[in-house]
Amino acid sequence: MSARVLVVDDVPANVRLLEARLSAEYFDVVTACNGTQALEVASRAECDIILLDVMMPDMDGFEVCRRLKSNPATHFIPVVMVTALDSPADRVRGLEAGADDFLTKPVSDVVLIARVRSLTRLKMMTDELRMRALTSMEIGVQAPERSAVVDKGMGGRILLVDDRPSSYERLAPVLAAEHSVDVEPNPAEALFHAAEGNYDLLIVSLGLENFDGLRLCSQARSLERTRQVPILAIADADNNARLLRGLEIGVNDYLLRPVDKNELLARARTQVRRRRYTDHLRDNVQNSIEMAITDGLTGLHNRRYMETHLETLAEQASLRGKSLALMMLDIDFFKSVNDTYGHDAGDDVLREFAVRIRKSIRGIDLACRYGGEEFVIVMPETDMHVAGMVAERLRRAVAAEPFAIDKGTRQIDMTISIGLAALERKGEPMADVLKRADLALYRAKHDGRNRVVAAAA
Repeated sequence: MSARVLVVDDVPANVRLLEARLSAEYFDVVTACNGTQALEVASRAECDIILLDVMMPDMDGFEVCRRLKSNPATHFIPVVMVTALDSPADRVRGLEAGADDFLTKPVSDVVLIARVRSLTRLKMMTDELRMRALTSMEIGVQAPERSAVVDKGMGGRILLVDDRPSSYERLAPVLAAEHSVDVEPNPAEALFHAAEGNYDLLIVSLGLENFDGLRLCSQARSLERTRQVPILAIADADNNARLLRGLEIGVNDYLLRPVDKNELLARARTQVRRRRYTDHLRDNVQNSIEMAITDGLTGLHNRRYMETHLETLAEQASLRGKSLALMMLDIDFFKSVNDTYGHDAGDDVLREFAVRIRKSIRGIDLACRYGGEEFVIVMPETDMHVAGMVAERLRRAVAAEPFAIDKGTRQIDMTISIGLAALERKGEPMADVLKRADLALYRAKHDGRNRVVAAAA
């Protein structure tokens, strides 16, 4: 795994030691000797993870971490504090400043590299989501960074998997002070429970009596519903080998027994915050995809989406020996609605028309707003006869009931004209089918509107 690690320490010997360890594992290393330099390097997006000393002269590591995590441009960079401070209070202080982990010197090479690899994998996944979400910002979807920096990580849903009453009876009340907590004492049921519960964090004891806790973690990572849920493992102090194995298979963080209550809460808050941030990123990506292919006013697919799928639908029809029909629809005298009642009324008509389209077609049909008051419906496995019946049903549904405008205070009658065409031969360009449907629509308008006209064979 190639990643760039920023090592921040005011003692040159410490910097050289960490640089040698990381370079031997093929990480690229950049260095800073104080907090100000570290903030500058991070602000230029020149690192994937930061190893941060605490005791520095100009600005201590706690303050550097707070500034990194409060800046929307850098808060997503993982920070590992590496220091000689080893009390639970120091670890909690570091975690509360936003650190993703707190390692005490001297740090084992194996532990250090495992932690760096684990957090780097997480950073790369987040970077990919952030890159995909950039489009969301360009089209108006709010980026989640600003909300993430003020999120305290409380109020999460946590599933605690532990089969020792003496353990979970102590841990659950601590967590319940800040979160909603469910306890699952039966490891065999834990995966099902986790999949159904929409949790923000799984806390798994690796010392389960008759079940392999690591296998449970691995199963959670392989199941679609729990793949993205952070996992916090709890292990005995002599279980380093299993913890390192856990980091390799996707455990996000760990605690050693005896568990310090404040550290448990701090690590839980960190994981809940991270879960919410990545969920927001995924939501933004999904929203941007939907906005790119959906007409914002009617909720139907847009012309761009239709044009990219038409040839695929035609190819599938040809391969299966099935028919494919297409109807082009136009709302009659729509311009007069805008001119007489205003554009808000026109929007009301378009939205209601989209609703009536959905009610008149099947799930496999593709309905799109082609532009203005024109719409296209593509109907797989449909011949001209059936398409004509569907078109006539839709025409009647529009003409039979007035359209509400001005927030329902007024109603106006509307009609539509429809042109029909079908795929006539294997390999025929869909542009030709669209053109025939458009000509049929023109004839429907010319012949008096409020009618269905099929293209000449």
